[in-house]
Amino acid sequence: MSATNGAIRRKRRRFFRREDLALYIMALPTVVFLLMFCYAPMFGLIMAFQDFKVTSGFFGSKFVGLANFKYLFTTTDAWIITRNTVCYNLVFIVVNTLVAVVMALMLSELTCRGLAKTLQTIYMLPYFLSWTVVAIVVSAFLDREYGLVNKIIQAMGGKGKTDWYKAKEIWPPLLVFVHAWKGVGYNTVLYLAVISGISQDYYEAAVLDGATKFQQARYITLPHLRFVISISLIMAMGGIFRGDFGLFYSVTKDSGRLYPVTDVIDTYIYRGLKTLGNVGMSTAAGFYQSLVGFLVLLGANWVVTKIDPESAMF
Repeated sequence: MSATNGAIRRKRRRFFRREDLALYIMALPTVVFLLMFCYAPMFGLIMAFQDFKVTSGFFGSKFVGLANFKYLFTTTDAWIITRNTVCYNLVFIVVNTLVAVVMALMLSELTCRGLAKTLQTIYMLPYFLSWTVVAIVVSAFLDREYGLVNKIIQAMGGKGKTDWYKAKEIWPPLLVFVHAWKGVGYNTVLYLAVISGISQDYYEAAVLDGATKFQQARYITLPHLRFVISISLIMAMGGIFRGDFGLFYSVTKDSGRLYPVTDVIDTYIYRGLKTLGNVGMSTAAGFYQSLVGFLVLLGANWVVTKIDPESAMF
């Protein structure tokens, strides 16, 4: 019995060590934040299965089962919003990753540190802009009366009165470009941080062996980046069923003519919530997106595990 108690005490000491007390205290604010704003609100998922009424509360509202989920799957627009959400996110993941890696490789080759830092700052600035500001910038180019694009067309002898917020054909590539312009800088700096940690001995040995810059990037830099790239891709796949609300709502000015190519699950549910005031439907949509995203994340991590176990998240 005493031997068993001794083993338990040793196990407790292994998990709670006095010398780690400072670390526990430092972690406490984050743990409290997660409990209050990430885990406690999960109780609200019960609204996804209720005809929720504010006056009745959680326990007084009528239970309706899966009725709230039918809104997403029975509507005639279900295929369009699902297609747009998934396809846009797939293109965002591929384009942003490729552009960020290429930019990081080019910046890492600059010999002038001042120029490199300046370019990093320029690339990073759009990341801190809100989508409302980005929408104003896009409008400055595409506005029918005062937009720069129409002004240039007029200067070249054209009509220059095109309403670009009704031209569906330009928006898919434009949204991809705007999303990359705003978000690529963050990933570029992330990859640059990894590249700066690679030992120069590898590159010096490669130069002695006659390796070109392309060969150095292929056989030294990219293999060192594979872990960070894999983690970024896995995390991005977890949000594949979530549309960037600011991008698809603010930048497009919620133009009804653009819905076939810009409407995603998040914007569709938002308009439905404004029209119907159905909180349960909105909760059901969020729960559906989170659940599917979690399953996709597990699937992506499983695929990476089979290809390169060292690059997987868990």
